[in-house]
Amino acid sequence: MRRSIATVGAVALGLATLLPGVAQAAPKPSDPGLSPADRAALAAGIPVAPKAAPGTKPAGPNPYLSLLPDPSKADYSGWASYLSRQAAGKAAARLKAQRASSAAAKTAAAVVVDEDEPDGTFGSNENPASAQLIPGFGTGAKQNPAIRILGSLDPESVTPVSREATPEDDGSIPLAGETGIGSGRSAIVTSAQIGDGPHGSAGTGTNDFDFYKLSATAGQTITVDTDTPTGALDTLVALYTPDGTIVASNDDADGFDSLLTYSVPASGTFYAVVAAYSGLPADPFDPASGDGGASEGPYTVTISAASSDKDFFAVQLKPGDVLGASVKGAPSYLTVYDTDPREVHGSGQDATFIYPMDSKLPGGGNAATDYVATKAGWHYIGVSEGKGSYDITVEAYRPPLQGNKPTQTLFLDFDGARVNTGVFGGTGNVTLSPFSAFLAKWGIPRAQEGAVIDAVVATVTENIKQDLIASGLNNRFKLKILNSKDDPDPWGQKNVSRIIVGGTIAESGVSTIGISQSIDPGNFETEETALVLQDVLSDPAGGPASLNTYLTDASNRVAFVGQAVGNVTSHEAGHFFGNWHTDNADATPNLMDAGGTNFDVLFGVGPDGVGGTADDVDVDFGDSQFIPAEGFKGTEDTLGRIVFGVTS
Repeated sequence: MRRSIATVGAVALGLATLLPGVAQAAPKPSDPGLSPADRAALAAGIPVAPKAAPGTKPAGPNPYLSLLPDPSKADYSGWASYLSRQAAGKAAARLKAQRASSAAAKTAAAVVVDEDEPDGTFGSNENPASAQLIPGFGTGAKQNPAIRILGSLDPESVTPVSREATPEDDGSIPLAGETGIGSGRSAIVTSAQIGDGPHGSAGTGTNDFDFYKLSATAGQTITVDTDTPTGALDTLVALYTPDGTIVASNDDADGFDSLLTYSVPASGTFYAVVAAYSGLPADPFDPASGDGGASEGPYTVTISAASSDKDFFAVQLKPGDVLGASVKGAPSYLTVYDTDPREVHGSGQDATFIYPMDSKLPGGGNAATDYVATKAGWHYIGVSEGKGSYDITVEAYRPPLQGNKPTQTLFLDFDGARVNTGVFGGTGNVTLSPFSAFLAKWGIPRAQEGAVIDAVVATVTENIKQDLIASGLNNRFKLKILNSKDDPDPWGQKNVSRIIVGGTIAESGVSTIGISQSIDPGNFETEETALVLQDVLSDPAGGPASLNTYLTDASNRVAFVGQAVGNVTSHEAGHFFGNWHTDNADATPNLMDAGGTNFDVLFGVGPDGVGGTADDVDVDFGDSQFIPAEGFKGTEDTLGRIVFGVTS
């Protein structure tokens, strides 16, 4: 069940405060310690945390796998770089292990498909409607589930015109320097300095921004590419529309240099900004609206608006097919469109290091993507953002549990457990305290432990079993949910994954609320572990991630704690059953929403701001946008990605 538009409107108008007889919770917590400029950067998908040194692993838990109390402290740029460096090795190790298994003999050799569009041209397969059809691909008895697509991206060739740096102050949209792009030229290159304007460190100290004005027509691609040959400057780039809306951004495409590309949907004027990490303006119309402290130094930027080359290929899938694709060569962007067609997983990175060892999906390229089909029909693989030849690996598999008698079991362990948290970046073998140790912190008597556990189990069962059965997408969906209160511990048996509901950050050595062992589209690894730690959830009221923030005398505490902890537990199960994070700031509540200041949405707090009252919201899996900070684009069907992997 989703929160309706009418309900959201009531909250915005303050009507929730008029409900009679309900004790009101404290106002919704704001971003602790975040400046308006930081909030603008995070909203654009640009992180603000300190970065790891180049080539090193970032500190803290992997944010792609974690439900972080404060995502603003996550080094997303560093993690994206780290995952990309590790992807090729992990992909090779998975392939080697598969070849050594008895199933290797059944793996079909990839069929090579050449792009029909002649080299040096573009325009014939630019979108799903004009995609090159590839018959014979699929998971059927007479189909081949593996192909390699060889082709070339050949965008319009443009020669940048050198121009002098724009005079300062060019630190806002109204003050932007003219590039002439769209008025007689297609591209410019200029060298300039971050820090030489009136708001650099020698001036007001609020950070220097350089804005550039350009025009582009529908169908063109805008590119903003920075290079910092000397100095300590760490650039970031963003693209605004005239009303100040950010439509694209990038940080760290090549080392600490940034490269932005944007496909123009409608002709118009745009404003590109070159800034320093983490230094977006809070208000793009105010050159003094930075928050200071950003790096400074010289840079060169190339800006263009030209016709791009996008190549799309159509393959037929059936419901439950698990699709994986990886690209090497020129393209830096790879995407999948469904039958609608809509973009369902666009990627400019290779994050397949997160897949478990048993996953069969390909990786190790410039970018990788995955998708679980929910409808039969043509689906579309697209590549873009580059110039030159490419090699796309596309593979499709049926979920490994399909046709097997064993059933996937999900075990919820509330008793505390001995766990090797090293797999999550923790300290190794530790003992986590039981769920019962936290009840008093929510004002719940120990005598009601059983009732709270029952409420958690009921919430997880509704979220990850009943809703999936009710979807009707997979009439063979089958999942057994057991718990430590009512059932013997099955951990260690075949096809049993577990979630430990208990423990603390200090005990585990993992600074998070929840964390899963992997993200596993198709559920290839059926024996994994996730943690749902309880210390942040039971902190004193005030923080957005504490359940106490939403508890008052009007609350049914057992119901709310059961619902909220059950939703977090479902979130972690959603990861190792195949889901990435969704955007916690959009209008659609989703069980895969990432952490942040909107924890009340994930917890199911209703419009009155109080948990455990009649207007609490049933948060479910379903369609939602990927969270921008993690670098994916499109609509993720978080229900569809689970429902076929758990099959017998």
